[in-house]
Amino acid sequence: MRLVIARCSVDYSGRLNAHLPLATRLLVHKGDGSLLVHSDGGSYKPLNWMSPPCVLTVEEPDAEASESGVVEVWRVTHTKTGDALLVRIHEIVHDTSHELGVDPGLQKDGVESDLQRLLAEQVDLVGEGLTLVRREFPTAIGPVDLLLRDPAGGTVAVEVKRRGDIDGVEQLTRYLELLGRDPHLAPVTGVFAAQEIKPQARVLATDRGIRCVTLDYDQMKGVESGAPRLF
Repeated sequence: MRLVIARCSVDYSGRLNAHLPLATRLLVHKGDGSLLVHSDGGSYKPLNWMSPPCVLTVEEPDAEASESGVVEVWRVTHTKTGDALLVRIHEIVHDTSHELGVDPGLQKDGVESDLQRLLAEQVDLVGEGLTLVRREFPTAIGPVDLLLRDPAGGTVAVEVKRRGDIDGVEQLTRYLELLGRDPHLAPVTGVFAAQEIKPQARVLATDRGIRCVTLDYDQMKGVESGAPRLF
């Protein structure tokens, strides 16, 4: 990645035309070829940019540009659309390059897989006396998030969501219909577990005999959620 702080003007031409007058800005030229033009305020978003696939070429300014103080011209051309970003540099204040390597990507906390893992370790949140049979129990129409056994020998199928909506209830309903046909699993009941369950989903689940459980992710992790409590 190359980081350049420069006094420059910027013109975008193509499907739309845009102009940034002369000012000091940060130019970020990334390894994927993209170029981003940032200012020191206003927004975290760039003022203008060119997304890949694109190619940057450095050109000598023509006579007229040289007379106006331009020392270098960057032309970034999109290889598919032909759109062009033209950066006329008057002065380079800072210029550094850095090898960042391969980024592992954003790892989100509190996704459904995290909820599923924590709930598998704390099945008592679903109900007393339950034991875990398996996570991601395979079926012909997809895996059931958690399959539990109750003290009476019955089976409990649990669908885990961050935000529970009607689609999630429908998904669990299909699992219950399929699992209920297996004599080794029957009788099968369902639990719809989520951090937040929409009212319509709760009504539909209740109508179908599916129990709803609201999960407190912070509490499951052992962290206080900060939600107000009576005691």
